[in-house]
Amino acid sequence: MKTSLSIAVAQLNFTVGDLSANADRIIDALQQARAQGADLLLTPELALSGYPPEDLLLRPDFYRACAEQMRRVVDASEGICVVVGHPEERAGAYYNAATVIRDRHTLATYHKHLLPNYEVFDEQRYFTPGAVPCVFELNGTRIGVNICEDVWDTGPSLLAQAAGAEMLLSLNASPFHVGKQAQRHEVLRARVAETRLPVLYCNMVGGQDELVFDGASFALDRDGALRYQAPVFDEALDVIGFAHGGWQSGRTVESASVESDVYRALTAGVRDYLGKNRFPGAIIGLSGGIDSALTLAVAVDALGADRVRAVMMPSPYTAQMSLDDSREMVRRLGVRYDEIPIEPAMQVFAGLLEPQFAGLPADTTEENLQSRIRGMILMALSNKTGSIVLTTGNKSEMATGYATLYGDMAGGFAVLKDIYKTLVYRLSDWRNSVSPVIPQNIIDRPPSAELKPDQKDQDSLPPYEVLDAIIEAYMERDESPRQIIAAGYPEADVRRTVGMLKRNEYKRRQSPVGIRVTPRGFGRDWRYPITSRYQDEY
Repeated sequence: MKTSLSIAVAQLNFTVGDLSANADRIIDALQQARAQGADLLLTPELALSGYPPEDLLLRPDFYRACAEQMRRVVDASEGICVVVGHPEERAGAYYNAATVIRDRHTLATYHKHLLPNYEVFDEQRYFTPGAVPCVFELNGTRIGVNICEDVWDTGPSLLAQAAGAEMLLSLNASPFHVGKQAQRHEVLRARVAETRLPVLYCNMVGGQDELVFDGASFALDRDGALRYQAPVFDEALDVIGFAHGGWQSGRTVESASVESDVYRALTAGVRDYLGKNRFPGAIIGLSGGIDSALTLAVAVDALGADRVRAVMMPSPYTAQMSLDDSREMVRRLGVRYDEIPIEPAMQVFAGLLEPQFAGLPADTTEENLQSRIRGMILMALSNKTGSIVLTTGNKSEMATGYATLYGDMAGGFAVLKDIYKTLVYRLSDWRNSVSPVIPQNIIDRPPSAELKPDQKDQDSLPPYEVLDAIIEAYMERDESPRQIIAAGYPEADVRRTVGMLKRNEYKRRQSPVGIRVTPRGFGRDWRYPITSRYQDEY
């Protein structure tokens, strides 16, 4: 009797709601795994439906469609065991489920016990929690099943151990943010220490709206040693062995830098957002500044130069170096490039509004008109071609309102929405270390919106190192202004930054969806009221 196991890890990119195609991917993976001699194929959480399906999970017909595709997977499982993540309806209740299939028969179904309701997760809205462990036997080994959040607390894995499990399989749809993989290793080592069970962690890969899944599947032995580590942001179908109570060493891909991981998250997010939504290409308003330069580099790396178009829209305040740097960057990248001067449109709007503005001094109104003219041009090109406009505003700007509603915020996808300005510079330097696509002058020059003569960002904002630290403390760590000031940041800068952040919630609600790379982005996990009179603690 065979007493060892070969397990295939299906670290794959699934599309929410594309049930037939997702089932095809699972069937193709099990066929490949079977051909490689694997005894079992492990898929990610909700692989059949994609993750997160959100309010599709409120539709009874969605569960019926999932059940129909599950029957296809069952019928294809001859000669191999498969653990499939999927939504399930049973007796009028809805579950986040993992079903164990073998030789065209269902052996068991596990229902996720712990339903997360924090950060980007909202599973208590949709699912009923399970309470019963799932342990099945294959080749003389008793295997326990957990789903994602189940391994982030003690209960479910201990229940599997008590039910006789000798190893633990964890199905996951764990989205990326900076530092997430170290957290996963720490949490899973704690479960291993409690249960003395070796664990195999299979994670999803790819972009879904603002979330990006990094894969990075791994295996830990009963002593917590890392015996297998899949790559980040790449699909993988790896087969690893299990014998004598431990994992036989699989490949171990070394971790990269923070900048590399974040840049790959951005390219994965752009590639899948456009690809899964069937946009033919991307349009970017190029300014000669670092934000639009980085956005252009990400777009080309994600989509290829032939699917990216850059448009420069100079005004009378645009510096010649901005034009020169933009022309040089598009030459290096080989994308289509157009220049559309906006001064004629500025004159038309000035004439239209002159009677309304009579006797009033020029201010940010005229500056914002320039941005809105550019937004109209980009959206007209988008409507005509079907390509999506990628906005270029960063997290520092989104926090403080230093971006124009219906202007540079106009577009369909915000690539840098969760990237602080200081990280924009780090990512640009990292990208240039791979190949120098961003002219160094763009990185070195002081940032400016170029909406009036001699304008600089720091005329209106604290230094970015200070600004970003205050935003991170207030937004991501929920520290009060009093705590931030006590940490050494100038009270005037803290008051100014927090005030801007609170005043501009109405603008952020109207901004495009953007890629999340920090523990808290301006999206699913930021739910502050627009109308609020709460006074912070100073």
